[in-house]
Amino acid sequence: MGSPVVVLIGPPGSGKTTIGRALAEYLGVGFRDTDADIERTAGCGIGQILEREGEAHFRVRERRAVHRALAEHRGVLALGGGAVLEESTQRLLRRRTVVHLAVAPEQLAARIGSAATRPLLADDPEGRLRTLLAVRTPIYRRLATWTVPAGGRSRVVAARIAALLAAQPSPRELAPAVR
Repeated sequence: MGSPVVVLIGPPGSGKTTIGRALAEYLGVGFRDTDADIERTAGCGIGQILEREGEAHFRVRERRAVHRALAEHRGVLALGGGAVLEESTQRLLRRRTVVHLAVAPEQLAARIGSAATRPLLADDPEGRLRTLLAVRTPIYRRLATWTVPAGGRSRVVAARIAALLAAQPSPRELAPAVR
């Protein structure tokens, strides 16, 4: 058992997977994405899960995957954009180093495009993205150890996060001295 070095959160299209892989490589640790865990366990894509089971059942799968990964993974962990909506997940994240990847709404809309791979944004990508951001951004910010602008190149953002992690005191440095 362990705890992730860092947990990446943010909206769809913020680069959690791409930046997470680059950060893991930079730090020399493993990378894990809870959306990929869900797909592997279900044997199909998230879009198919949502279509067949609905969002409520998907969120149950997501909660289980996130809780398992938080308990097991020792590297960089990327969570699905909506994972932070779950109260039990929020409680678990409060004890972790969490980075919120922030991207301007216009840039997110451009990255997501037609939302073909983002089922929860399908009908009206820009409108649904605005609604999603209004609900989730305050949660992302509240849970984050740091909010990092992620609109630039993935490797640059990863290096910036690595620098923040390197400057962070270890738990031993935060503990009061024992006399």
